[in-house]
Amino acid sequence: MASRRCLQTLTKTTPFLFRNLSSLRSLTIPPFHLAKASSPVFTKPTSVFAQWPHLRYFSSDKQDDHSDEEDYSEEEDYEDDDDDDDVPVSSRKKVYTAEEKEAEADAIGYRVVGPLPKDDDVFKPYEPVFAVVQIGSHQFKVSNRDSIFTERLKFCEVNDKLILNKVLLLGSANQTIIGRPIVPDAAVHAVVEEHALDAKVIIFKKKRRKNYRRTKGHRQELTKLRITDIQGIEKPQVVLTEKPSKPAKKEQEKVAASA
Repeated sequence: MASRRCLQTLTKTTPFLFRNLSSLRSLTIPPFHLAKASSPVFTKPTSVFAQWPHLRYFSSDKQDDHSDEEDYSEEEDYEDDDDDDDVPVSSRKKVYTAEEKEAEADAIGYRVVGPLPKDDDVFKPYEPVFAVVQIGSHQFKVSNRDSIFTERLKFCEVNDKLILNKVLLLGSANQTIIGRPIVPDAAVHAVVEEHALDAKVIIFKKKRRKNYRRTKGHRQELTKLRITDIQGIEKPQVVLTEKPSKPAKKEQEKVAASA
């Protein structure tokens, strides 16, 4: 106990002695034994490390070194976080290859052909043919020159030509073709007119007697498609019937009245 008290007083008065391990090892203290009266009290000098089996640091410099290292590591982590924040959001998005784009678009039910040229006149006169197509999880009955709103389609821009592959049914005045579940060799051509947002929907949640009320709005992203052509079925020819002129009707009425 006396030797320990001496070490404590030394650490309080002269901490610079224990900054290095070499100076600590050089310090020697006499052992404390229950010796006889005839034997001397101090027999052989021993080192400090012989008294204690575990290494102990009596100065606060070692703890300060640890704290400095921790602060440095925290600063590095903070700098790494800043570097991550500097990365633009667009680079964090998943980058699709051409094959992945085609596979995902085909799973939804369409294929992107390319941009519509200015000289290309894809809009044809009305034809008495209709089709039922599936885009994603929705089904639409369409005819030539119809416009439909679907959920936002990926990998396509305004004025891009699309081919809708999932045709479930084709019909006309003469015949009807039902797919099992898809009609083979059938396709519906369309053009992307715009990407828009649907009307806002208010989601309101309340729990009575709990002081719980939450209001949230949502606007669904939509894509407007214009149907240009339907292929895979025989199209009947449109027969234009001439309407009689109005003067001819009046002359027939006069002849009937005179008779």
